[in-house]
Amino acid sequence: MAAGGFSRLPNGTVVVALNLPRPVASGSGSVRVLVHAQNRARALTRLRNLGLRAVYLRGNGAPPTPDEITAVLHHPDGLIWRTAPGADAVVAELWHPIRTLMRRPAAPL
Repeated sequence: MAAGGFSRLPNGTVVVALNLPRPVASGSGSVRVLVHAQNRARALTRLRNLGLRAVYLRGNGAPPTPDEITAVLHHPDGLIWRTAPGADAVVAELWHPIRTLMRRPAAPL
């Protein structure tokens, strides 16, 4: 669906990185999602189980950086996101657990 890639780790697991459009309920723009799993198919299945049905990994054009790999390995869920870096991205945003992306925003008062 979008740019992405993967890196195989020495223990045989993989880290998959995908740039995806932000879910409608969460705003506009795109996000960079990182998934740590046993293989690429399981990583994509984890995302599909969260409701991101049209997620595919074609090629390895934008693999995760070493800093991204470290971030996802240190997260207990192994599934994190942040706003995708753009040309105007100056401030580095921290990584967020995936549940904060999938949660619906609070209704206005």
